[in-house]
Amino acid sequence: MDVDDSHSQPPFALRRGRLDWGALSRRDQVEGRPPCMTGGLPCRGIQRLMRKLMSHYRERLTLVGQGHSCRSGTDLRLELRPQREWRRLPEGRDICRVCRSEGTPEKPLYHPCVCTGSIKFIHQECLVQWLKHSRKEYCELCKHRFAFTPIYSPDMPSRLPIQDIFAGLVTSIGTAIRYWFHYTLVAFAWLGVVPLTACRIYKCLFTGSVSSLLTLPLDMLSTENLLADCLQGCFVVTCTLCAFISLVWLREQIVHGGAPIWLEHAAPPFHAAGHHQNEAPAGGNGAENVAADQPANPPAENAVVGEHPDAQDDQAEEEEEDNEEEDDAGVEDAADANNGAQDDMNWNALEWDRAAEELTWERMLGLDGSLVFLEHVFWVVSLNTLFILVFAFCPYHIGHFSLVGLGFEEHVQASHFEGLITTIVGYILLAITLIICHGLATLVKFHRSRRLLGVCYIVVKVSLLVVVEIGVFPLICGWWLDICSLEMFDATLKDRELSFQSAPGTTMFLHWLVGMVYVFYFASFILLLREVLRPGVLWFLRNLNDPDFNPVQEMIHLPIYRHLRRFILSVIVFGSIVLLMLWLPIRIIKSLLPTFLPYNVMLYSDAPVSELSLELLLLQVVLPALLEQGHTRQWLKGLVRAWTVTAGYLLDLHSYLLGDQEENENSANQQVNNNQHARNNNAIPVVGEGLHAAHQAILQQGGPVGFQPYRRPLHFPLRIFLLIVFMCVTLLIASLICLTLPVFAGRWLMSFWTGTAKIHELYTAACGLYVCWLTIRAVTVLVAWMPQGRRVIFQKVKEWSLMIMKTLIVAVLLAGVVPLLLGLLFELVIVAPLRVPLDQTPLFYPWQDWALGVLHAKIIAAITLMGPQWWLKTVIEQVYANGIRNIDLHYIIRRLAAPVISVLLLSLCVPYVIASGVVPLLGVTAEMQNLVHRRIYPFLLMVVVLMGILSFQVRQFKRLYEHIKNDKYLVGQRLVNYERKSGKQGTSPPPPQSSQE
Repeated sequence: MDVDDSHSQPPFALRRGRLDWGALSRRDQVEGRPPCMTGGLPCRGIQRLMRKLMSHYRERLTLVGQGHSCRSGTDLRLELRPQREWRRLPEGRDICRVCRSEGTPEKPLYHPCVCTGSIKFIHQECLVQWLKHSRKEYCELCKHRFAFTPIYSPDMPSRLPIQDIFAGLVTSIGTAIRYWFHYTLVAFAWLGVVPLTACRIYKCLFTGSVSSLLTLPLDMLSTENLLADCLQGCFVVTCTLCAFISLVWLREQIVHGGAPIWLEHAAPPFHAAGHHQNEAPAGGNGAENVAADQPANPPAENAVVGEHPDAQDDQAEEEEEDNEEEDDAGVEDAADANNGAQDDMNWNALEWDRAAEELTWERMLGLDGSLVFLEHVFWVVSLNTLFILVFAFCPYHIGHFSLVGLGFEEHVQASHFEGLITTIVGYILLAITLIICHGLATLVKFHRSRRLLGVCYIVVKVSLLVVVEIGVFPLICGWWLDICSLEMFDATLKDRELSFQSAPGTTMFLHWLVGMVYVFYFASFILLLREVLRPGVLWFLRNLNDPDFNPVQEMIHLPIYRHLRRFILSVIVFGSIVLLMLWLPIRIIKSLLPTFLPYNVMLYSDAPVSELSLELLLLQVVLPALLEQGHTRQWLKGLVRAWTVTAGYLLDLHSYLLGDQEENENSANQQVNNNQHARNNNAIPVVGEGLHAAHQAILQQGGPVGFQPYRRPLHFPLRIFLLIVFMCVTLLIASLICLTLPVFAGRWLMSFWTGTAKIHELYTAACGLYVCWLTIRAVTVLVAWMPQGRRVIFQKVKEWSLMIMKTLIVAVLLAGVVPLLLGLLFELVIVAPLRVPLDQTPLFYPWQDWALGVLHAKIIAAITLMGPQWWLKTVIEQVYANGIRNIDLHYIIRRLAAPVISVLLLSLCVPYVIASGVVPLLGVTAEMQNLVHRRIYPFLLMVVVLMGILSFQVRQFKRLYEHIKNDKYLVGQRLVNYERKSGKQGTSPPPPQSSQE
């Protein structure tokens, strides 16, 4: 921003929000160039500048122009005029909201939006300039869209010549063909060449014959099994991309989180002392699980390389002192390794950001119209080949040769997962080999080789731990759940073995999925317990909500035996809970209620109610309402808190379980002082010394993170044992209730509907659970109303009764009539013409049509909410925002139910009236009448679709016509004024010179 006073004073500048007052003197006019202008409103930086200028000049200056937004590059004028000159301007004169100048015959003023006052008028040139930089087509204040009327050349004919239209049409067709060829090439390259090449190379490498390598170029051009190879290749490419992204992410974890101490110093990875000193996990239980194994002072060498120059120099000096006795080659290797680490960290963020801006997804995939993507295709194919060779071929053959040598090949082949098991064995042997080579490189002091082998070992170690944590552990939990629940479904191990032999992949996936669900809900319950219990009670379990919890850092830093011990303990805990809450309750139920089990999970075709209809009803109506309105987490949290309070007072463990608020408040200051003292003793490095060093120092402070003291009663171990027994008994009783009560209630209710027919227990359990939830909800509401008195209770009952009646009416209309009509329409338009021949009479089942209509209605509602704004989306959003408590019955019927039902009824009745009332009057034969009856609905649907396509093509032709006319005869545009009285827009009569190109 420049200031000029008599053209002799030096300018002052606004740099980073600071005004250079040294160059500021008395001036009569200030001209600035703020980046953008929005409706005449200044941004915060310009506002502060104006206040400073006004306070400095006081009576000398008056604000004339203002600026806004420092984000884009609009070149606008900002000036401060003397008050004497401003006062001489006539009052009520119209000025531009941007440049604050008056209108002239050459540059008239317009009022194109609803804004009034001093920001009502604007020059067309100023508005066009603002629109270019803001990239908006409406006023940011009143949200009114600006309108321009085109100005054409005087020699433009009333109708375009045929040759102009034909030339424009040919140009458009040529452009469309060019884009079609380009996008076809893009799809062929990414969906054909890349996956097909990956699949053929993968098969060639794993055939085990030299001839396949020689015939690989011919196999690439083969058309046999083309679709299957493309699908398999997509899976291979996905795996290689995931491996590449995982490697990059693991490198970032090592760089920013710090490498293990044995990698930075001459210590083997299996050395126990090296792991105990600084390999604390980054997770929330790091201080809880390994606090006893950690020293008080963290090693200072774990600062991230490149974060602080002084720290790097100190570290280099220490390394030189330690390596004085080494030979020259060893010193050079260590220096090269250290320089390589520094080069990895010394990267320019601005250059990377600029490269990321240039390489967009459109440019990388070829969607921008260029052929640069062919180079990317080549590199992707090369990376796929490299990753297949390194991460699949080598480990597989290492494992294969080892298993053949040990004689376990037949056992592995009998498992139906020979490739997976062989590859995992290869990775295990590769990890052992890397450990041995790392130890040898440490002994001979080959530092570069030692670091490279250590990084490779970390990659293999993390990969194996991820497979164990995400793959093996949930699979064990799923199989254990299945084995413990066999008697519940009247199954045996022989049945499971037969199902595994018939479909091993599907069986393993289902068990893994069940195990993952079990682990997820167990972890969710642990998080709920942490919200209730005193911090420190669950010190032996990892806290997933801890912001410092990082499982990848734990995998990097903790030794293998720690992970193995944690894995065994997790299997024992999860397996014991399954025994306690599943196997033991089943045995008790079979002994007390012999006829209650097994659960019926078979589908019967003679059931009076369609299984599909019940499933849709369960998934679309019952479970969503139960999950949305059930408040299950709040109820479960309340039950856990009540149980904890009861157990605490019975066993005198209230202070241990829930803590004492008084003690916590009194010890707050003491804990702060202790933490400060520990922080001083541990000498936590500042951020500049390395984030990893600071993090490790925090983890190694005394005491668990978030620990609260408690009062220890007499016979504390005995009370803890009784608490565990009480918890086991409570879990057993809760499991018995959950396994019996909902199913019993559901069977009793469904018997009134289906009689003695057998129904899938999923439906009976869902029905019983819903009824139990309604009962509990009603009881809790009545208990909450009891202290308010009888009058308030009657008033509440009246309000709830009215709300329930409105809800029932809305449910009948929106969940009953609309889905039924929608299902019937779908049946008549799609299902009946495709499935029922002309010589047969179609049968309609209203229950099934309604269930299918519910599914279709939910899909249509979801698509409507994701689509553009129109009346149906607005109404649905308003109804959902009102909710059940504020339900507006009149609004729903008038704006939603009545229009939708009317459209559906017309869609059903008009074709029927035409087929039954109009066609017989034409005197056609009976066969023709039957054909019209059966095909009238899809025929009319086709007519509607064709009319829509024709209307779309007409609009496209009109746009093409306007585009051709504008390209050849358009000379400018004129801004359109907003007429407030009539609500319409009109143009002011400016001279021709005001037209804007």
